[in-house]
Amino acid sequence: MDRLSIDGAWSFTPRVHADPRGSFLEAFRAADLPRPFELAQVNCSVSAAGVLRGVHFADVPPGQAKYVMCVSGAILDVVVDLRTGSPDFGRWEAVRLDSEERKALLVAEGLGHAFLALSEQATVVYLCSHGYNPGGEHGVHPLDPDLAIEWPVAEPLLSDKDAAAPSLKEALGSGLLPSYDTCRKFYAGLH
Repeated sequence: MDRLSIDGAWSFTPRVHADPRGSFLEAFRAADLPRPFELAQVNCSVSAAGVLRGVHFADVPPGQAKYVMCVSGAILDVVVDLRTGSPDFGRWEAVRLDSEERKALLVAEGLGHAFLALSEQATVVYLCSHGYNPGGEHGVHPLDPDLAIEWPVAEPLLSDKDAAAPSLKEALGSGLLPSYDTCRKFYAGLH
C-alpha cells in the first residue's frame, strides 16, 4: 500500500492477472493493510455521471474506516483531513478509482470521504469497519470554498443532505469535527 500525503490514507494498486478469458485480482487482503481493519459492513453505491457524494465522516470513537473500490466505471475519490489539530487539517487529496486499474483507497476514522462519478455510471463498493450509525454520521459541504476541492464538474448533483451540510468553518465552530489527538489514540488502540 502506498501512503497518501494525508496521514491515515493509503492507496492500493492490485496486480491484475489478465488473459483471453478476462481478469482476476485480489481486491482486498486484510493481512496486507498497514493497520487492523475489522469488516462490519459492505456498501454499494451506483451513481450517474456528475453525482457527488460526501464529504462524509463519523464520530470517533468508534468512527468508520473505509476501504473504497470502484468496480464499474470511474470516480474521483477525495480524502479530506477533518481532524482538528492535525497538521493536515483542511487539506484534501484526490485519487482516480476506476474499473481499469482497480486501485482502492483505505481511509482511516476521522477523515472525510467524498467521490464524484466521472463515467456515465459508476459503481462503488466500500468496506466499512463499523456499521452505519445515523446519530454519529456527519458531513461537510463538498463545494465549500474554504476546502477548495477541485471537482472536474461545474455543477455536480448533490443529495439534499449533502447540499445542506455545514461549511468547514461551521462544523469546526459547532464542535462537530473529530480531534486529531482522539483519532491518534483510537488508532493506537487498534494494534
